[in-house]
Amino acid sequence: MFPIVALGGSAGSLAAIEGFCRNLPARPGVALVVVIHLPPDQPSELEAVVASFTTLPVHRAEDGMRVQPDHVYVIPPGAELTILHGALLVWPAPTVTARRLPIDVFLQSLAKDARDHAVAVIFSGLGTDGALGVKMVMENFGLVMVQDPDTAEFDSMPRAAIATGFADFVLAPTEMPVHLLAYVALPLTERLARAAEADERHPTEHALLKICSLIRALTGHDFSQYKRNTVLRRVERRMNAHQIGLIADYVRYLQQSPHEVELLFKELLIGVTKFFRDPEAFESLRQHLRPLLAAKAPGATVRVWAPGCSTGEEAYSLAILLLEAFEEQGAGNHLHLQLFATDLNPEGVEAARQGAYAENIAADVAPERLERFFQKTDGTYHIRKHVRDSVVFAVHDINKDAPFTRLDLLCCRNLLIYLGAELQKTLLPVFHYALNPGGLLFLGPSETLTGLPELFALLDVKWKIARRSEAPPALGRLSGFPFALARRLTETASLPAAMLAPSPAATAARSPRWCSGCCCARSCRRPSSSMPKAKSSTSTAAPANTSNRRRAWARSTSSRWRAKSWRSRSAAPSTAPYSSAKT
Repeated sequence: MFPIVALGGSAGSLAAIEGFCRNLPARPGVALVVVIHLPPDQPSELEAVVASFTTLPVHRAEDGMRVQPDHVYVIPPGAELTILHGALLVWPAPTVTARRLPIDVFLQSLAKDARDHAVAVIFSGLGTDGALGVKMVMENFGLVMVQDPDTAEFDSMPRAAIATGFADFVLAPTEMPVHLLAYVALPLTERLARAAEADERHPTEHALLKICSLIRALTGHDFSQYKRNTVLRRVERRMNAHQIGLIADYVRYLQQSPHEVELLFKELLIGVTKFFRDPEAFESLRQHLRPLLAAKAPGATVRVWAPGCSTGEEAYSLAILLLEAFEEQGAGNHLHLQLFATDLNPEGVEAARQGAYAENIAADVAPERLERFFQKTDGTYHIRKHVRDSVVFAVHDINKDAPFTRLDLLCCRNLLIYLGAELQKTLLPVFHYALNPGGLLFLGPSETLTGLPELFALLDVKWKIARRSEAPPALGRLSGFPFALARRLTETASLPAAMLAPSPAATAARSPRWCSGCCCARSCRRPSSSMPKAKSSTSTAAPANTSNRRRAWARSTSSRWRAKSWRSRSAAPSTAPYSSAKT
């Protein structure tokens, strides 16, 4: 497989493309695809112009044309370009200008098709086209290069790409080819393996363990169970940024620089998402939700959890889909929505709470949904209040924090693919435990339920929608899950009261919408102000019905974990990391 390099740009990009092409060797071993903004109703001379920059054969892209190394392909006017199985596909461009984002469209398809052989290059241009595409390329372990804004005639597109945090190189166009060819000369694992061989005292695996240890010491989060290539790719990107050739040298740099550890931690937090990603998957989910919603009693609450929510696009997509589905059930049902969206990244959670998104979401959200669920102000789309009020965002570590329970739908798309096989096998029983019988699990198309067929019945093989089975929880696997909530309550019991008391600002920021018991086991919608004030957590007795259930559950099994899990729910629930509502 050879690398496929997408050259994207808009106004002022031809000079940058010329500088790039004139510094390529005669046979670079890569394919170049030029995707720039062209007037849809005018003839284009782009093919002839690019041919004057290079000795490589230049072709106008045609439907079904197979991409070959050492060739250049240019987008035709009035069209969008995608790639599938190495063949270019030409589509009519949207008639609505706001939805015309040819660079994003091509980069997204390239990321899926070429994966780690995809290279995105963003040159001069106006707007933000390409920003979403570079995220997709990075998610699939490709390479992202961006023109230095100081060298760009129009710097909007380069700055938007840099702002994603996924740019591997920010360079002048003439400097890009040498770095590109050096980067693609060896596969990722071979590059780092050869670097590790230069210092036999620090093999790659040993160095990765040290890196994970440093991250855990600073942040409390453990990435040792993430897939090896996921961590390696992010480590290599940081090494490139500092021009560090040996992974052992990078480990030493991390030891001396806590700030770099924090930056690497942020690199590992995958933030790639968009509204209604895979529209067919959401339509399939709508179909499978109908019988579940029809079985709900009038006035019931539908509980949903979306871990790995990033900046909120997918969580809001689910909320919009469910609110539309509620209407299909008829006005008499009056169903309510509680959607808990969580992520490891505090910055992503805060951005999700704001619910403000750039104009380019118009390419992914239908016009009628934009009109109904968004409000546009100063070029920014804001989520409307009735949608925003149905979603609670919180920082949460799916690897160790206690899950939300009594769920009707659990959406965990494109997160498991970054986790190791053992951690996946640990989390799937947790998901089974968190869902109500008959509840739905919604995964990404590349994720599987292999190895645990007794827990879920697959309803849609392509889009990975499954129904929770009636099988009892897999206690053998659940007992090994590090539910941090119970441990945290035990640890905080020995701390001074002054350290446990929240600040007035933090108390005001939490402002829970529901009573504290709701977030882990209830469907109540009573505001917390209507609840009686709790006494000290060390002396308050649980209500009689709660105590009866607790004793009955303890008698039903000898598992120490289940009893401990219940106690962690009933004792001082207000300390639960997920019981606070949004600010």
